[in-house]
Amino acid sequence: MHTVAVLALDQVIPFDLSAPIDTFGWARLPDGREAYRVRVCSPAEEVSAGPFTVRAPYGLEALAEADTIILPGLADPTVPLPPGVAEALCAAAANGTRIASVCVGAFVFAATGLLDGLRVTTHWIAARDLAEMYPRLNVDPNVLYVDNGQFLTSAGAAAAMDMCLHMIRRDHGSAVAAHAARMSVMPLEREGGQAQFIVHAQPPAPVGATLEPVLHWLEDNCDRDVTLDEIAARAGMSTRTLNRRFREQTGTTPLQWLHRARVRRAQYLLETTPYPVERIAAQTGFGSPTAFRERFRKVVGTSPQGYRRTFRSAGAS
Repeated sequence: MHTVAVLALDQVIPFDLSAPIDTFGWARLPDGREAYRVRVCSPAEEVSAGPFTVRAPYGLEALAEADTIILPGLADPTVPLPPGVAEALCAAAANGTRIASVCVGAFVFAATGLLDGLRVTTHWIAARDLAEMYPRLNVDPNVLYVDNGQFLTSAGAAAAMDMCLHMIRRDHGSAVAAHAARMSVMPLEREGGQAQFIVHAQPPAPVGATLEPVLHWLEDNCDRDVTLDEIAARAGMSTRTLNRRFREQTGTTPLQWLHRARVRRAQYLLETTPYPVERIAAQTGFGSPTAFRERFRKVVGTSPQGYRRTFRSAGAS
């Protein structure tokens, strides 16, 4: 099981602490097992979190055992780090541990020197201070989060949830991340600095909508060359009425909805199988690999191979 260590220092911001705990805590594998073991650690047994006190069951030694370390923000992010914190984080980084900061937790991260020379982000209100305090950083205040591979930084605590979902998806695929997003009452996507890795969910139809059976049928038949006339016949409507009803209930057209269904299936196949692009194009109803690549890039923002390199599950074979 993947271990996530959340480092709580004195005067930790409550939501910055709880957001990653909740998001990773909701992640479940397909068989129902927890995807992450979340541990709160600190150099002190208790730390202040504004209106309440947090007890940390684990010390700094837990950082050496973690696969991912989360650095929440502090009420005063400019205070010096407690003894041993920077050393423990640098040692973990040297061992390949992934480290991510929440909001002004970027100041804690930057104090270790690990972010020198990298593009980073933080809450927009603190971006100028971060850039002035750590001039070797390339601070971008206009994105939700920045993924440098091993090191990630996020803007506010809500953006940290986007970042955590991104990491869950990178670790375990879109289905696990989608479940965590639903349980956290979060969208799986928001426009931001990682737009090329967005999951494009289908525009939903209201529960009980007249088109709901047609949408299920489209999902089941998106690998075929389905025509607008065939969809209209399935719905028992004229094509003109179908287009109007589709826009009313989903906000898009039938063919656009079908393209999104095909891309979603392609995302799943790219994540979970070694199938070549040509086979995936055929299995998802695209007329040719070229048409598939063009549509995939238009919807997702990156190529099928680029998407696979980022999100293919470690166990796919």
